[in-house]
Amino acid sequence: MRASIFLLIPLFIFMLLVDFYTFRGIKPLLAKLRNKFIKQSLSILFWAISVLVFSGFCLFMFGIKHVKQSEAYIYAGYLVAAFALFYFPKFVFIVFVLLRDIQLIFQKIFNWIKGKREKDLSQNNSGRKMERAEFLYQMGLVLAAVPFASILYGVTKGKFNYRVMRENLTFNNLPKSFKGLKIVQISDMHLGSFNKKFDQVAKAVELINEQEPDILLFTGDLVNNFAEETDGWAPVLSQLKAKIGKYSVLGNHDYGDYSEWESAAAKEKNLAAIKKFHQKIGFRLLLNETETLSINGEEIALIGVENWGKPPFPQHGDLQKASIEAQGQPFKILMSHDPSHWDAEVLESTDIDLTFAGHTHGMQFGIERAGIKWSPVQYKYPRWGGLYREKKQFLYVNRGFGYIGFPGRIGMPPEITVVELT
Repeated sequence: MRASIFLLIPLFIFMLLVDFYTFRGIKPLLAKLRNKFIKQSLSILFWAISVLVFSGFCLFMFGIKHVKQSEAYIYAGYLVAAFALFYFPKFVFIVFVLLRDIQLIFQKIFNWIKGKREKDLSQNNSGRKMERAEFLYQMGLVLAAVPFASILYGVTKGKFNYRVMRENLTFNNLPKSFKGLKIVQISDMHLGSFNKKFDQVAKAVELINEQEPDILLFTGDLVNNFAEETDGWAPVLSQLKAKIGKYSVLGNHDYGDYSEWESAAAKEKNLAAIKKFHQKIGFRLLLNETETLSINGEEIALIGVENWGKPPFPQHGDLQKASIEAQGQPFKILMSHDPSHWDAEVLESTDIDLTFAGHTHGMQFGIERAGIKWSPVQYKYPRWGGLYREKKQFLYVNRGFGYIGFPGRIGMPPEITVVELT
């Protein structure tokens, strides 16, 4: 109870300050409206939305103990979306209100230096100043509509706007029988976040199958935290097809580390159920081990490690153990959830040719157009999305299939990766 109040009070103060400052800029624009009913309705709507958003946080904080743990992620996502939808645009708008305030401050300083007072200014001069102020506020309102529209699209359509990314990679040491091998990768499903939207994901499954993969790789984070998130998904995900086989590894969220458990046994039972679900949908879960792939008597190694991440993320991965059976193979592929593993243990320390990772989601927000490739996540993960190469070794980081936290994607569509070996 005290912890909830401790968190809600600063949130209330913050939201109130943002709302009052935003309303300062909106008020002159509302004053221009002739219809009194519309003017009052818009004012009431402005404050009603803020009250509803804050009330949502209050209900979540005080009612969280009555919410099923796996569903808490969904409700938290709704709150994050509501806050982003209505407050990020306000942050843009108040920049223009601030510019107007700075302008007034400098004007007052200028008048004081010249020995003048505001009352000495002519009526025409005041009118022009008001017009300039209204222009700034109108410009702020127009630009604030950009993040509003982007966020609205991201939480409704963007998170299901699956994108196929293709790469053709050439390796001199690839056995001839594997030339033309088509690898399809997906990562970070976070099934609980989909809130049982089976139809939307079924369309993505069809798109994956249309790529006609030889092998299908899933690089971890099947769930947010709980095995019960997989309920109902088997009929959809078991439809995924691959000519040679489907393989998977675990991600940091699969271990149940983001919740308190009644006992260690309960947590272990949760993990065991998640592992069993991989088998249920036809995936060979690689737990620090190697699967040998064979075509026409020629072989390559597919290595899968458990999650290996920098603190605070767990390090269950044992690359040395996983690679024992891969020794002597002419070509090696690695599945490792966290891309930071590549720089820490794979690059230059091994002869692994191609690594597949995920984890970053591209932060579900960014810009990848017109030669620009940027996401805030790059400041934590320099290798955050797409293909990377150092000498003869390659890393591909999938931008994620699902979402967590913010229930949407803006400029960073969910990804299906297709890599063909030549």
